[in-house]
Amino acid sequence: MDSGLYIAASGMLAEMVRQEQISNELANVNTPGYKSDRATQAGFGELLLQNTQTGAALGRLSLGVEIVETSTDLAPAAIHETGEPLDFAVEGEGFFAVRTEAGVRYTRNGQFTTDAEGNLTEQLGNPVLGANGAPVKLRADGTVAPGAIGVFAVAGAEKQGENLYTGNATGRATGKVRAGFLEESAVNPSQAMVQLISSFRSLEADQKSIQTIDETLSQSAGQVGSIA
Repeated sequence: MDSGLYIAASGMLAEMVRQEQISNELANVNTPGYKSDRATQAGFGELLLQNTQTGAALGRLSLGVEIVETSTDLAPAAIHETGEPLDFAVEGEGFFAVRTEAGVRYTRNGQFTTDAEGNLTEQLGNPVLGANGAPVKLRADGTVAPGAIGVFAVAGAEKQGENLYTGNATGRATGKVRAGFLEESAVNPSQAMVQLISSFRSLEADQKSIQTIDETLSQSAGQVGSIA
């Protein structure tokens, strides 16, 4: 089998993963507190090509690429005022904590609401926790004091879907809770579109390479058959 097929196929697989990641970025361009992911590619290695008769070096051949790591940029994004009493943003470092059926999870999305018991909840209905780990209760006027909401420093934060993270809380974070504000999505739509177009072009180039190699192999096989 021609090694070029494996090289081009590895490039296609890597670009498909990259396109899925970028598409998810674009889908969350308006999601409060959303953090961008980055897929890092690396080569499998290189093969030294030599002349089979003289042993002279002819150059190196890449063996393809793979996705070696997907990381999340957790840097705080800008916040903007909404005027909604149950919208909150962490200005600076830190996460809100919510209690889910799977355990405590963390989020930067402060677009909260309330349940029938008067607890502050996130959009999925999970209660938001205070610094003491207890659900945050609304005051009689239907508002919540920003200081009642816990802001946690989280080590090893990893995405778990629905804009939630797992991780280990290591105490209070340095960030300040702002009422009537939301953190913006960290996605730059213009930049993401440029990356998506670039990825599509790379994918098309790999597809054309595979087609060319396949046609060459087919012609070679046909010529060998005709000679026989």
